[in-house]
Amino acid sequence: MQNTEAIWRLVEAHRADFQALSDRIWHMPELAYTETRSCAEHAAMLRQQGFRVTEQFAGIPTAVMGEAGEGGPVIAILGEYDALPGLSQEAGLAEERPLPGPGYGHGCGHNLLGSASLLAATAVKDWLAAEGLPGRVRYYGCPAEEGGAAKGFMVRDGAFADVDIAISWHPAAFAAVQEAVSLANTRIDFRFAGRASHAAAAPHLGRSALDAVELMNVGVNYMREHMPSDARVHYAYLDAGGVAPNVVQPSAKVRYLIRARDLVELRRLIGRVRKIAEGAALMTETRVEAKVVSGVSNLLGNGPLERAMQANLDRLGPPPFDAADRAKAAEFQATLTEEDIQASWRRIGLPMRKGVPLCDVVVPLEVRGAPMMGSTDVGDVSWVVPTVQARGATYAIGTPGHSWQLTAQGMLPAAHKGMVHVAKVMAGTAVDCLRDPALVAAARAELAERTAGSPYEPVLSPEVQPPFDMSKAA
Repeated sequence: MQNTEAIWRLVEAHRADFQALSDRIWHMPELAYTETRSCAEHAAMLRQQGFRVTEQFAGIPTAVMGEAGEGGPVIAILGEYDALPGLSQEAGLAEERPLPGPGYGHGCGHNLLGSASLLAATAVKDWLAAEGLPGRVRYYGCPAEEGGAAKGFMVRDGAFADVDIAISWHPAAFAAVQEAVSLANTRIDFRFAGRASHAAAAPHLGRSALDAVELMNVGVNYMREHMPSDARVHYAYLDAGGVAPNVVQPSAKVRYLIRARDLVELRRLIGRVRKIAEGAALMTETRVEAKVVSGVSNLLGNGPLERAMQANLDRLGPPPFDAADRAKAAEFQATLTEEDIQASWRRIGLPMRKGVPLCDVVVPLEVRGAPMMGSTDVGDVSWVVPTVQARGATYAIGTPGHSWQLTAQGMLPAAHKGMVHVAKVMAGTAVDCLRDPALVAAARAELAERTAGSPYEPVLSPEVQPPFDMSKAA
């Protein structure tokens, strides 16, 4: 990999500062909407690099936006920095060993995600200044991607209204353009209210809210046979009614995560789940209230931007991993199953090659695999702004997302090299857009064509507010 382009050299000039930022964020894992210190670190770096900074952006305490440049098109580079519960792990150790504390960890690599995006934005800022060209680059520090849908609230409230192009990435096992496939989803809390009574002396006087939750779950589980095969429904008990089995539980609460391929099918599925909840309440003579917690749209792809990003990847080549990086990655592969490793190759659409612990290729754009059917709030951005995402190779092939192995690899030299590599890809794509008005016009035209028959309707209605307390249960 040669730094033959000016924008790549500008990325290299800042790599040490942003590797250090990523490591600091790794050491302070914070859950959705509680990323106070992580957000402050990003805001401080924005100021240090000369951006105009807006804190508490879009009314969200842990969101931040930095802008540089004047006039011209607006290029947004999106970052995240939220962690996950239950994924604490000692850094660099290929053996499960949680650290002392609340048990949080960067098991999805968002310490790298925000840092690489801000690194790319900084390089683009420097490039604009050096070239003397009109144009603005923005870094959007977005909290709560893990279920909090912060970008969805930001889009709904107009935070991307004047953005021309949005660029993002996610840590992965391979270097590639991210295929624009994801599931729209919503989180809904169903709270059932019944009547307490003595479970032995007067059971007939009680109306069990816990029974209602269990009947709802049974109904949804029977529904699975009769919903689209790519839809997903999950649930978690938030309140099982207390710890006393001799009291008929007067209240219980369950959180449902409902996913579907697109917004139309999602709304249909939500309606069916709500009917099941109402039926459970009817059967148990309880009352049910439903509260939407969050929701996101499915991703829309953008051909012109994907081709531009692929061209940057092809010129750059794969990340410059060395023998020491591969040896360390092999230690982590040894903790995985053959199925884990096969799934990673299948997801990217390449034939499996045994004995390859780290990415050594750039995945061609035309190669399509079996992408992981997750969800992301980048989906909402993609409905209103032409959007492209990269996959940045930062961990051993086969590493499952949301795992202790991923947390453990978050500060390794390979992770640092991967984040700098993908920062170059994003920065190069941004520069292409700033240099070429026709590319921006083509990207906007494709988005208009994709949404002509089904304009954007936010999953989040105006009365739904960001769930700032959603992490309390964790």
